Amino acid sequence: MLDPSPRKLRRLHRLHRAHHALRHSWRHSLRLRLIVLFLVLAVALTLTFIGGMQRAMSLGWRDAARPLVVDYVDHLVADLGSPPQVDKAQALVQRLPITLRISGPQVNWVSDPAPHAERGWRRHASEGEGDSPLLQRDTADGHHIELGLNLNRGQYQPRRIGWFTLAALLLLTAGTYLYLRRLLRPLDDIRAGARRFGQGKFAQPIPLRGHNELAALAADVNTMAQGLHGMLEAKRGLLLAISHELRSPLTRARLNTELLPDSGEAQPLREALTRDLALMRDLISDLLESERLGQGHSALHLEPTALPALVDEVLAQLEGASAIERQMPASMPLLKLDPSRLRLLVRNLLDNALRHSAQAARPPVISLQAEGLQWVLSVRDFGPGVPDEVLPHLAEPFYRPDAARERSSGGVGLGLYLCRLVAQAHGGQWQVRNAQPGLEVRVTLPPGV
Repeated sequence: MLDPSPRKLRRLHRLHRAHHALRHSWRHSLRLRLIVLFLVLAVALTLTFIGGMQRAMSLGWRDAARPLVVDYVDHLVADLGSPPQVDKAQALVQRLPITLRISGPQVNWVSDPAPHAERGWRRHASEGEGDSPLLQRDTADGHHIELGLNLNRGQYQPRRIGWFTLAALLLLTAGTYLYLRRLLRPLDDIRAGARRFGQGKFAQPIPLRGHNELAALAADVNTMAQGLHGMLEAKRGLLLAISHELRSPLTRARLNTELLPDSGEAQPLREALTRDLALMRDLISDLLESERLGQGHSALHLEPTALPALVDEVLAQLEGASAIERQMPASMPLLKLDPSRLRLLVRNLLDNALRHSAQAARPPVISLQAEGLQWVLSVRDFGPGVPDEVLPHLAEPFYRPDAARERSSGGVGLGLYLCRLVAQAHGGQWQVRNAQPGLEVRVTLPPGV
């Protein structure tokens, strides 16, 4: 069996994509379903009405009209004369929408001898075969006369009526589509508004169109969004106020701790207090930073930044960073970043990798490489990793897969959350995966300036 040609494969691929797009539209588009329902209903009603009317009008009409038709045909044949006269036949054909054929010993004449007309005459004659005694007469002088309806005249063509009906149906469908589109437009507004509210953008409410049920639904969604916005703002304000108020007593406590003697029995107490106070300070700083980054791009101070040099600065200040493997390009363009937030991101990623590499056979690796026009910063450790079901939750605030271990190592579950906020605030992408062994975090940054 021969393999299909590339052109046939492309055609099959296009047909498959079109079929998939149609199925997707049918499943997810309420507007398309309503239009198809309207078309099916319109066609069903039309067919039912036409069939019912034809059935009602066809019951007994032939028996009722037969005497009239017989009398009228006899009258027409009598008007032609004996033998039939061609000029009277021509006048009759011009006056009435009929076809006429005369055959006999003296006169042989057809109303229109053209081939297409002859074919049309035969077609109409065959269509009226069941009523041939009504439309055929034999005269006393030996002539045979056949009559039929001339449907070739424009005013008597049913095809035109069919085309006009189809055009009217298409126009009605187009008008219905436009009306449904206008009627269902509030659904698009509600969907767009829900997306905005989900992104934390509450400044623009959903527009209200009309006074129907969809407008009432949009108003209810706006009310719900205002309530959520108020709750979020109250939570943010409370958190910021508490964080700011805690800084002053925390600073005083740290100063008092520094005054304790650093030798003798007080030394272990002094070190424990210093460590706990440092943890509280970092927690408050992370909380404040998370609230600032929650505002998006407005919280950033972008400037051209050499990312490899920034990584080297963080490595120089991080305890235990001498064991980290560094894989950086020899040269790369400057990136438009917020240096302080990128330092926070790199420091948190490296600190997380070091904390989970205590028993690993290989130290963590930080790398920077280009993928198209974007740059990818990657930090990987070779520790035990985490279960796959935990991965989607690692960047959530205060989430700790092992609370006892995180508490003993000083983590509170904000490090990776802040890293994700920094990446998203820069318009980048965040990805975490099990590298087997270990965990790898990839941050995709925008192109250079």
